[in-house]
Amino acid sequence: MQLQTASVSDAGGRSRNEDAYGEWRRGSVLACVVADGAGGHGGGDAASRIAVDTVLAELERVATAGLALNAPGLMRILLRANDAIIDAQETGSGLEHMRSTAALLAIDENTQSAAWAHCGDTRLYCFRNGATRVQTQDHSLVQSMLDAKLLPSQDVRHHPRRNVLFSALGTPDDLAIAVSGEPFALADGDAFLLCTDGFWEYVDEATMIDAIGRANSPSVWLERLAAGLRRNASPGHDNFTATAVWIGEPQQATILLTR
Repeated sequence: MQLQTASVSDAGGRSRNEDAYGEWRRGSVLACVVADGAGGHGGGDAASRIAVDTVLAELERVATAGLALNAPGLMRILLRANDAIIDAQETGSGLEHMRSTAALLAIDENTQSAAWAHCGDTRLYCFRNGATRVQTQDHSLVQSMLDAKLLPSQDVRHHPRRNVLFSALGTPDDLAIAVSGEPFALADGDAFLLCTDGFWEYVDEATMIDAIGRANSPSVWLERLAAGLRRNASPGHDNFTATAVWIGEPQQATILLTR
């Protein structure tokens, strides 16, 4: 199984980049994590960095112990990241209110399967044969309005309360972490994307899919999407971060679909 990865992270129109990302690989397993921090006065970038560093350390610990990196295992890793942020909050230093969203993906080449966990509005997508196969659901006010059919889907990206979250790492009570459940069987041509809200706000799913067919690698795919984001974004727009994982050659699958 051929795996290719790429990442992009940019401060956007802000003075500070509060996003963070990381990649971990051991044996047949690849894991990627993307986080988006909040908290002001350095709290956001501290929270996202703690989240990513803790996830990477926990991945290594779990693998060394021979434990499974399945959906429950990934949830436990994000719970540990939550604890690490809470521990840092208690030290003071203006970090008492810091939080972070996160999306974590693990792919096992031996079993040809994937699992994931996420918290907040950092998303995970899987595109297959020119369609959205997986899209995680945000822990947000706007997502709850969408679920209740109180908001049309085209208004999600620019709703004035889009940034109101119901869950984020660094929360001592009522933390919500969603997981993939059963192992997700991979197919040649799958394209995974983990991205913060600063990315998906300006790049819709149709654009993500179309760009796959125009790229020959995940890095070119992200470069095209980021270039379009920069053209369309408003002044002072949010940081944006995205990590792509390609299984085989996704652009071939898209081209075959449209012949």
